[in-house]
Amino acid sequence: MRQTKPLSFLALCLLAACAPKPYADTNKSYKTQSRQFSKELLAQPVVDVNDTIKQPAYFVGTTNFNMRKPSYVIIHHTAQNSCEQTLKTFTTPASKVSAHYVICKDGTVHHMLNDYMRAWHAGNSRWGNQLDVNSASIGIELDNNGFESFDSLQINSLLSLLTKLKKEYGIPTANFIGHGDIAPTRKNDPNWRFPWKLLANKGFGLWYDEVRDTLPANFNHITALRIMGYDVKDTSAAIQAFKRHFMQDSTRQITDADKNVLNNLYRKYF
Repeated sequence: MRQTKPLSFLALCLLAACAPKPYADTNKSYKTQSRQFSKELLAQPVVDVNDTIKQPAYFVGTTNFNMRKPSYVIIHHTAQNSCEQTLKTFTTPASKVSAHYVICKDGTVHHMLNDYMRAWHAGNSRWGNQLDVNSASIGIELDNNGFESFDSLQINSLLSLLTKLKKEYGIPTANFIGHGDIAPTRKNDPNWRFPWKLLANKGFGLWYDEVRDTLPANFNHITALRIMGYDVKDTSAAIQAFKRHFMQDSTRQITDADKNVLNNLYRKYF
């Protein structure tokens, strides 16, 4: 019997080159937009001429600058049925949504946008005095339809990614939060099954003590929520967001047990 010779390295390379690339067209669009932004960054700043601003005789460019860095990480679930579905959504211009990272159930991490660029993941949101969360954050989407637990492989990849981001950009521990925290009237992601306690134990986000003081009689839970960062214009939505994150409970009624946890967080961190 004639033996089949193994494919040569060149043949393997040719096969790889001919392999289908499903996002070739959208990747071209990514490169085109990136080049345009590069041109804008390289352009010399110009002050518009008008009657109220005196123009200098020559341009003086500072030598002391660097790139702006993200200071928040916002965690989402995709609310879709597969990683592939989300990738298609994020590469469809009409959707007008995106994220820096998408993590599939099997732990695969798609880095879809440079960390210094502004993704469209937070939408109309607020955290404390930060009104434009997109401009200050990295968005991470976890492949999850919103009604299921998160796969351990997915969470392991998330923890590895968060470790890298925290070290690289000096992101404060308190600034790892969820989409539902910054947009309590619109969003509930990541859902109440998300392991916030595990993340907090690894240094990503806040968590409360198991042993806590007695709840003070004059404790104002609305003030505490506001100081933590929640938008309290809709108080019931803010309460629900807090409970989803810290109590794994999606109801809107706050109990003394909830207040006790909130009081502990308030005193511990703020």
